[in-house]
Amino acid sequence: MEQQTRVSLLGSNLDSLSFQETISKIEAMIEQGGPAQHVSINAGKINLMRNDPSLRSIVNRAALITADGQSIVWAAKYLGCPVPERVTGIDLFRELVKLAAEKGWRPYYLGATAEVVEAVVKHDQQLYPDLNIAGFHHGYFSEDESLYVAKEIAQTQPDLLFVAFSSPQKEIWLDTFSEVLQVPFAMGVGGSFDIVAGKTKRAPLWMQRAGLEWFYRFAQEPVRMFDRYIIGNLRFLQYVWGEKRRNA
Repeated sequence: MEQQTRVSLLGSNLDSLSFQETISKIEAMIEQGGPAQHVSINAGKINLMRNDPSLRSIVNRAALITADGQSIVWAAKYLGCPVPERVTGIDLFRELVKLAAEKGWRPYYLGATAEVVEAVVKHDQQLYPDLNIAGFHHGYFSEDESLYVAKEIAQTQPDLLFVAFSSPQKEIWLDTFSEVLQVPFAMGVGGSFDIVAGKTKRAPLWMQRAGLEWFYRFAQEPVRMFDRYIIGNLRFLQYVWGEKRRNA
């Protein structure tokens, strides 16, 4: 990773890359053989990192770190280290599946329920008949089973690994088993499997462009998401304002 692309924002490293530049980096990582871990950051992850030094260390040593949330793009601009644009996890995931079909890369899908991950695999195989899927596994296994699952994935020798766990579980799991997996490129995709499978809906395009995807998600489950999106976003704003004052 070229040093000039990496900046520091609110205690997190961040690669100042456009979507297409990110894709180019990933292509190079896959060609080099890895293993490489991608992490995307948003306001919620910054909040988690501030209270979890172990997670902060995992994120900051990742090979590729992109701005998933519009809040990160706005904060970076406000604090004087702008990034070109959002690189959303689900858009990156979908583009990489498309490229995998074109380039002969073999993806592995890990996470969500058995029903959901099977639906995603079926969807992608129908959408891209040339896609050579290395394998898939649901995300409902115990901690004691993790090493077995990681070894099982490694035996399929995938080029890409998509992990549909929540944060910080996906970052921790990928970091813990990186040497076992030996996957050229691995990334967490959060709830992307649920969206592709039709279990949940993504915000309308105008809300995505306005940086309001978080509000769309909150509106669907206001009670469950109150702490994450209302309290969490206010906490993030406090961090940004505090950083601005310290640098003034």
